[in-house]
Amino acid sequence: METNPYAAPAAVVDDVAAWDAYDLENRKAGRGKRLGAALLDGLVNIIWLAPMIWGATMAGDVSKGLKPSAPMVGVVLLGLALMIGVVVVNCLMLHRSGQTIGKRALDIAVVRTDGNRVSLPRYIFLRVVPVGLIGVIPFVGRLIGLVDPLLIFGKDRRCLHDLIADTIVVDI
Repeated sequence: METNPYAAPAAVVDDVAAWDAYDLENRKAGRGKRLGAALLDGLVNIIWLAPMIWGATMAGDVSKGLKPSAPMVGVVLLGLALMIGVVVVNCLMLHRSGQTIGKRALDIAVVRTDGNRVSLPRYIFLRVVPVGLIGVIPFVGRLIGLVDPLLIFGKDRRCLHDLIADTIVVDI
């Protein structure tokens, strides 16, 4: 019998379901991986932060009476362009896979507690903004800045920002 190489595939393909609760509990990322991803994200941020600090240092020299120079403006613009690039790349990765650059490097991702994908607005407005806003309150902000990462040592292995946004970090 002759087979048609141009025929459509006949295999049955089932949709991939969201992870179940038991599977998610077993797939939670370890504390070390989460710390490593946060450190890698911090290193990525140094890429744009260093030119900004260097430019601000040069601007401080201008305030002391030195003549402004073109490199100062160029360095600040370079830092600004790098910052925008890092933010755009991280937002695209978060939207597509729930990962930042550091999380992608360590094969972990942020998902909802029911296993579904985390939307970018949820990530930004429930996972980042609340802790950031509380962090600027005098005295309370320092306490929250300490409590947020320390909650990772609890039984659930979820930080304060995970509890607020109803998210968990899992191995992929």
